[in-house]
Amino acid sequence: MDDSFTMGQHTSQQFDRELEAVRTKALTMGGLVEAQCEKAIEALVKGDGALAEAVALGDLPINALEVEISAECMDILARRQPAASDLRMILSVIRLVADLERVGDEAEKIGRLAAALADSRTRSDFVSSPRHLGSSVVSMLRDALDAFARLDVEAAVAVAARDADIDQEFESVTRLMLTHVMEEPQQVKNMLRVNWCARAMERIGDHAENICEEVIFLVRGSDVRHLSIEEIQARFAPGTPA
Repeated sequence: MDDSFTMGQHTSQQFDRELEAVRTKALTMGGLVEAQCEKAIEALVKGDGALAEAVALGDLPINALEVEISAECMDILARRQPAASDLRMILSVIRLVADLERVGDEAEKIGRLAAALADSRTRSDFVSSPRHLGSSVVSMLRDALDAFARLDVEAAVAVAARDADIDQEFESVTRLMLTHVMEEPQQVKNMLRVNWCARAMERIGDHAENICEEVIFLVRGSDVRHLSIEEIQARFAPGTPA
């Protein structure tokens, strides 16, 4: 079987359009999810209760898109019975939108926690501690979606490798919160909320890594979900044959 990915080479132009439509719709969903993440982190850092509430209530369109795209993919599977790269495209889109829906859930969680923090009578500097972690996670998600849009395996591998930095940043935020607990024990509840936000950001990074793995599966036909990043880098280093 040819593991290279090709599009636009079917005798049925309608089939080409159907494949491109679900891929485009998945990327549109990705844009919505990315925006939700940015707003959630902004609400947390700035203490914007109204924005936080909007994010917490903004998950329904994302959920609806996941259901819609998954249904369209299942319809294509039933009618077209795709094989090879076409089948990988459909499977990748189904898994991509599932990851995006979970990212939306994490953004909603951050929104709810940010709203609670904004309502708190006392606000301390520690609330903005995950600012850099949040920026890093949104950047990773954006670049993972860009790799999917461009079908760029090398970019996907590079983005996936950044998850280790996200994990380290999360651990740093956790250690910082423990330090603040000793200094301001009366703020324990709020510190836990901030750390839960940081945990949600770390999980968004995990889902961004999953998206990168889908790019590799789609383009190269290799399932790398249970490989270490070192194994992935060795197998798909620049210049390795497709």
